[in-house]
Amino acid sequence: MKPECLMMKDEMMYEPNGPMAAITPARQEGGRLSLGVCYYPEQWPRALWQEDARRMVELGLEWVRIGEFAWSHIERAPGVFTWEWMDEAIDVLGRAGLKVILGTPTAAPPKWLIDLYPDILPVDAEGRVRKFGARRHYCFSSRRYLQEAARITEAMAKRYGRNGHVHAWQIDNEYGDHDTVHSYSQEALLAFRLWLKDRYASVDALNRAWGTAFWSMHYNHFDEVELPNNLVEEPSPTHLLDYYRFSSDQVRAFNRVQADILRAHAPGRPITHNFMSQNTDFDHHALGEDIDIASWDVYPMGGLLNGRLCEADKARYLRHGDPDQVAFNHDLYRAVGRGRVWVMEQQPGPVNWASHNQSPADGMVRFWTWLAYAHGVDMVAYFRWRQAPFAQEQFHAGLLLPNSEEDQGFHEVKTVADERRRLPEGERRGKAPVAFVLDYQSRFATRALPQGKSYNASAIALDWYSALSRLGVDVDFIGQHSDLDGYKLVVAPDLVIADPGFIERLKAAPAKALFGPRSGSKTEDMHIPADLPPGPLSALLDVRVTRVESLPPFHTETVLYGNESHVAGGWRETIRTAETVLATFDGAYRNGSPAIIGNARARYVATLPKGDLLLKLMEDSLTWAGVETLPDLGDLRIARRGRLRFAFNFGMAAAEAPAPAETAFLVGSRMVAPADLSIWIEEGRPA
Repeated sequence: MKPECLMMKDEMMYEPNGPMAAITPARQEGGRLSLGVCYYPEQWPRALWQEDARRMVELGLEWVRIGEFAWSHIERAPGVFTWEWMDEAIDVLGRAGLKVILGTPTAAPPKWLIDLYPDILPVDAEGRVRKFGARRHYCFSSRRYLQEAARITEAMAKRYGRNGHVHAWQIDNEYGDHDTVHSYSQEALLAFRLWLKDRYASVDALNRAWGTAFWSMHYNHFDEVELPNNLVEEPSPTHLLDYYRFSSDQVRAFNRVQADILRAHAPGRPITHNFMSQNTDFDHHALGEDIDIASWDVYPMGGLLNGRLCEADKARYLRHGDPDQVAFNHDLYRAVGRGRVWVMEQQPGPVNWASHNQSPADGMVRFWTWLAYAHGVDMVAYFRWRQAPFAQEQFHAGLLLPNSEEDQGFHEVKTVADERRRLPEGERRGKAPVAFVLDYQSRFATRALPQGKSYNASAIALDWYSALSRLGVDVDFIGQHSDLDGYKLVVAPDLVIADPGFIERLKAAPAKALFGPRSGSKTEDMHIPADLPPGPLSALLDVRVTRVESLPPFHTETVLYGNESHVAGGWRETIRTAETVLATFDGAYRNGSPAIIGNARARYVATLPKGDLLLKLMEDSLTWAGVETLPDLGDLRIARRGRLRFAFNFGMAAAEAPAPAETAFLVGSRMVAPADLSIWIEEGRPA
């Protein structure tokens, strides 16, 4: 019998505290650091649950996430629900004083469901079905899976939606992990054709947008369109861009179905999803509109090894992590959550999934917790409570060792719980002076048409962010939909598809603007603008891009800027302009051509600045925009939350916090040791 034909055996709401207990929505909380942990009661004997809950509370934890991989334990066979263990787990945790975040279990559909409906499984770009045996084994376009995901979500929401111990919900788990946003299944093909028909209405409009006159690619019907994989050559870049847009929309639609169910059955409980670091496979701004809090999972050690830094810098920061990668994502997801952001999984020690899995330096778990709070995070949960002695994540540390002894992370969390008592409550992250544009359509565009093997828009954006951070400047992320009020400088390193409406709003705002190369270089249909790039940016700058080059890693360009020579590389443009030339290329090829140009309102960079050139560009641009900076902080990073000031030392030598002479430190001292931090109140300074 199919699941949809079965009556649910137990649809009664489980309310151990009687009627729905009062819940303070998380959007009303903030200004105080809360701590939590990820827990898997189904993986441990019930005899441990009560002791675990007691120890969590004694440690200072307040939140506990459960359930996100528990489908096969909840529904062991089609329509056969076994709620008793979860009823008991929620009751034990809640009665101990913990607030439960309950995860919908749709990231890991059970084997019996896959056997019933094998078309749920995703298909990779080579056309291979990705089988059961791990997690995230579903295609976002599967109509059957959407029904089943809604069914299990509704069953959970009806049972626990008004439970007095369940204070928040997490939908699914880590969209995009294991490259699972893009599927090439038959279901995806059918859905893509419908999406295209809705977007273009007529196949003639699709042919114009995709440029199918090129290479005889003309279509007579939408049903002739295929997915852009396994082709002899590259597809039309617009075909690929539309596939990325479609895939992003499928993720949002899948998430929204669950969000709507939870809002209907769990009123007053905030909804979140735990995003991933440096993932732009789907539009986080768009999905963020359907949740209450943006969460993300913080794994700095893997982020370092998989990240942008050169080998020498990776060696230098081996146990501390990239100084800017984590903060970048805190700031991004603070924007996605419209000011409300949590860390749902904080690395507590070595992990198991990176190419190599080094241990963080002692002190870094505490360090990363305060870094999160400094950047606006209100709750940090650690992954996980106890290290698992079995299955895929045996090498992934927890706060406890597999035998329940306290590990290093446990002691550092205890330190944080004690230190937070020294801080005033109610301090919130204020508006930053600099807005940093992250546009997902533009990210899809550079993925569709990188024009150079080593071109990496995510790494470029992180480099620009890092330069701002080294100068002690706080940043807010925005999209092209965002309000520009209050910003002094808008930085857009890779705004490939510039929305004319956004440029007009920027023109009307008092903020100055700094654009990186490729900005405005493509229309919404992925064409070169009729009057050449930078397209809509011509409303701000008199400049035309007449040639672009992607350059190999072994070649660098020399740029003369302020009578000094600097290094650039990776990308170079030839531009024609009537604006003031601020820097020029110096070399055998087109010597003296403009590298940086600008006027009183906007500046444009015709190359990818690196190192000292990027730092000087940011320093000059901030001064030009009237933004206060600090001298180059090197390995030190500064953050502000209300009246609180934070200094974090990512380096291997002690560094001095830039605090006034008579400062009384709440945590730490003026000299900040490696892998350590200081916190103080800067009296008389604006929040």
